[in-house]
Amino acid sequence: MKKNAKLIFVILLYLVLKILFLTNLVNPYLQQIIIYAGIIIIWAQGLNLIYGFSGQFSLGHGAFYGIGAYTGAILTKIFLKSAFIIPVSLLASVISAGLIALLIALPVLRLRSDYLAIATLGFGIIVKVLFDNADAILPAFGGSRGMLGIPKYTNLEITYLSCLLVIFVMQKLANSKYGRALLALKDDEITADVMGINTFLFKTSSFVLGSTFAGLAGWLYAHLYTFLHPSNFEFLKSIDCLLIVVLGGMGSIPGTILAGGVWVFLIEGLRVALPSGLIEWRYIIYPLLLILMMLKRPEGIVGKRTLGAR
Repeated sequence: MKKNAKLIFVILLYLVLKILFLTNLVNPYLQQIIIYAGIIIIWAQGLNLIYGFSGQFSLGHGAFYGIGAYTGAILTKIFLKSAFIIPVSLLASVISAGLIALLIALPVLRLRSDYLAIATLGFGIIVKVLFDNADAILPAFGGSRGMLGIPKYTNLEITYLSCLLVIFVMQKLANSKYGRALLALKDDEITADVMGINTFLFKTSSFVLGSTFAGLAGWLYAHLYTFLHPSNFEFLKSIDCLLIVVLGGMGSIPGTILAGGVWVFLIEGLRVALPSGLIEWRYIIYPLLLILMMLKRPEGIVGKRTLGAR
């Protein structure tokens, strides 16, 4: 019954969104924001796996978001007329983010706590600098001027299906031996190691899988806004993602969904509500909410509950 109820809810939600889009009951700007919220949820679920489940304090998640975005964008821009460019570029974004995450994980994940955070922060800064100067390698990247001419492929269907896929994978992981091993690793890495859990393997696999989610979100972002700039993937973007995971509740799948949606509509709503001279002040409100949450409800909005947890 619960499975049927979830399936009905998923179908009804899509139908409601589709009707709203087709009848223009929501304007094109709001349609774009709804799709963007789905992208942010996918991105945040990746960090939820890395930090919320396995306890790896990564500050480089924005870099993998950017890697996925630039990889997909350059392929679709160059091979625009290719019949299979959408699935090929999407797969390339996911794989490139995953492979680079693996290369970074091998040396970096032997570090812990603050040292891991500093290492991933350094990686994120390096990637941003590379984006700034990528036009020296290939002018189509645009460098610090940004990349133009990206085709718009991201729509409600692609984003919705991608979101469902990521949530499904996260739910299955949470209810598996793998997910329980990650939680044990998060609680006490030394004890988990003594109990026979290959901590390095589990840390690496969660880091790589979470980064592939970021790569997927990056592809969707690039082909929604059709313009990329290195500032879209700077260090502060990783902090935004971290805030979403913490506010929703670390290790909570529905919490990350809720916090991701609230974050997008809060930031964009304040963009409209605030005077033009005070627009940037909207980024102060979210940290204030985080401070208030840590004081009143440190476990997050939803806490540790997961979808379909047994």
